[in-house]
Amino acid sequence: MAQRQTGFACSCGYVSIQRQGRCPKCGAWGSLKPRRSDRSPAAGAAAPQPLSAVNTDETPRLCSSIGELDRVLGGGLVPGSLVLLGGEPGIGKSTLLLQALAALAQRAGPVLYVTGEESLQQVALRAARLGLSEANVLALAESRLPAILASAVQVRPHVVAVDSVQTLQIDGSSSAPGSPALVREATAALMSFAKTDNVPVILVGHVTKEGGLAGPKTLEHLVDAVLHFEGDPSSSHRVLRATKNRFGSTNEIGVFEMRGDGLRQVTNPSALFLAERPSGVAGSAVVVCVEGSRPLLVEVQALTAASSGVPRRAVLGVDPYRVALLLAVCDRRAGVDVLGSDVFVNVAGGVRLGEPAADLGVVAALASSASGRPVDPHTACFGEVGLAGEVRAAGATSLRLAEAAKLGFRRCVLPEACRRRAKGRGPLELVGVADVRAALGAMLR
Repeated sequence: MAQRQTGFACSCGYVSIQRQGRCPKCGAWGSLKPRRSDRSPAAGAAAPQPLSAVNTDETPRLCSSIGELDRVLGGGLVPGSLVLLGGEPGIGKSTLLLQALAALAQRAGPVLYVTGEESLQQVALRAARLGLSEANVLALAESRLPAILASAVQVRPHVVAVDSVQTLQIDGSSSAPGSPALVREATAALMSFAKTDNVPVILVGHVTKEGGLAGPKTLEHLVDAVLHFEGDPSSSHRVLRATKNRFGSTNEIGVFEMRGDGLRQVTNPSALFLAERPSGVAGSAVVVCVEGSRPLLVEVQALTAASSGVPRRAVLGVDPYRVALLLAVCDRRAGVDVLGSDVFVNVAGGVRLGEPAADLGVVAALASSASGRPVDPHTACFGEVGLAGEVRAAGATSLRLAEAAKLGFRRCVLPEACRRRAKGRGPLELVGVADVRAALGAMLR
């Protein structure tokens, strides 16, 4: 097979696509020689094969005893996968990571926890506080990536965790730790290790002031799963959300409660989010949403006040642009004058609602606050609201109704299309509505 020229190389390792008299790296003259490569396949190269011949048997996952974490991961850690965990400082990333490693070590065997930000004493103190001192977790205080990989090859752990990827250093690199180039290079090296040794690797990543993962955006493309640990630091509620997952759904969430002895999973988050809901107060509505395969009942709160100038808008837990749209619908389609008022919208418990089916709850809370008429406390609702004021259908109707009935609600206001095909309503009274006027008439007392 004919050979082709691929550039010029020096004995020091420098490669150039053009001929040069002097090597820019080592300074030697005449050391750049033509490189030639054979067009034939390299020795040991994998041969293409038809998709029908590929083994599609599902790889056994490494499951921990933390059900909320396994749910978000799609059933557990996949061997050879690379997972990125991000969150605000102090939100509990290291606590969650240490508890997960201890649970995995108990089920699978020794795991390796690499800390580049804390000393071994600090990690040991956290483990003692969490009651994990006896866990089979091997700790390593190191930031040099070659040393970390050498230790991982030597001890052969079942899982490797690095806290954090922004602290890693590579010998001979001119880039500073935490720079996009070094973070990308370190992540690529860890990905190669994970795929070659079939060991799952968990990386902890810092976040920016805007709440996104720090470092290059390509970092999220390199990894197999991206998990965000979010919540209000002043609240005990924490939500683990997957924004990318090659081995599972990106809609699943895990709910935790931060306590003095660590994080505890919440198996019934709806009851937790509604535990402190006020009764008979205007501006509060309960909406039934679905995150992945899990139905959730959350409280949407709204407050309208007279504006002294340009109306203010403050929104937490819902898309602000969606709220602006719903304000216009309330004004033009439901006759609720809110455009000239200061408007504040909040989802209690620190939950972030992303599905359009939460629209009806936001509209009900806004209208309730503006009119001073509270929403019936035994009524839940869901449905997407269009610009014409129509209430559109939402999926997973049976799941939503079952969750509302389980929490003791007596009525549910829902799109008429969902009411017609509803099954397993149980003791719930279903009120189907076609537009926001009918919905507000059924919900406001």
